[in-house]
Amino acid sequence: MNWPLVRLRPGDPFPPADQALPAEAPFPGLLAVGGRVDADSLEAAYSQGIFPWFGPGEPPMWWSPDPRMLLAPHDLKVRRSLRQSARRVMDNADYSLHVDRNFRRVMLACAAPRRDTAETWIVPAIVDAYSALHARGQAHSFELWCAGELVAGLYCVARGGMVFGESMFTRVSDGSKILLMALCGFCLRHRLGPIDCQQQTSHLANMGAGPWPRPVFLQILGQALVKPGPPSWQYDRSQFQRDCAPWL
Repeated sequence: MNWPLVRLRPGDPFPPADQALPAEAPFPGLLAVGGRVDADSLEAAYSQGIFPWFGPGEPPMWWSPDPRMLLAPHDLKVRRSLRQSARRVMDNADYSLHVDRNFRRVMLACAAPRRDTAETWIVPAIVDAYSALHARGQAHSFELWCAGELVAGLYCVARGGMVFGESMFTRVSDGSKILLMALCGFCLRHRLGPIDCQQQTSHLANMGAGPWPRPVFLQILGQALVKPGPPSWQYDRSQFQRDCAPWL
């Protein structure tokens, strides 16, 4: 079967998300190829339930999969071992929690080669575009530092009352999971969410995320976009302990 695919020129509007390739297509969820990856295009894409994902040497590819992986903050699963890790970190004065202390550094750490693969979708164009979005106050990083070193981080996009999780890394046991706890606690306090996790993975499913039909996701997104965002994205140890008390 011939699957039509929209090819974008810089500045072209995105097609509706429900025109993405279906599950039986070779690349399910792929909506369009081409265009430009910058802060303006990211704003437009996320407002329509679309995100970029492509590798080095490839043209920009824009996706809107169905179903969509979402994590309702109150559904986060915190197992006993993670609870113990979080307590141990919070009781250690060498560790500190921050938001937006060094957004670009978090992105670069997420882009670094992993033990299981050297491939990355966080190419230089992606780093530049999301860093520009961060400068507009629409992308944020949750960071775990130890003795002055960045040891774990995650970054996300925030539009209105919606949060879109992008990527995370850790160099210490359970570091990125602790930051996901922090993000979920922050979302609960400010009545944000659910958190868009984009694509289905067993890791996210183990943390409480699940597949939602794209039409439902788009309806939730439309409602969330008209809500005001948090007045501040500052964060520290005491806020973590308050926000995450139900899990600790």
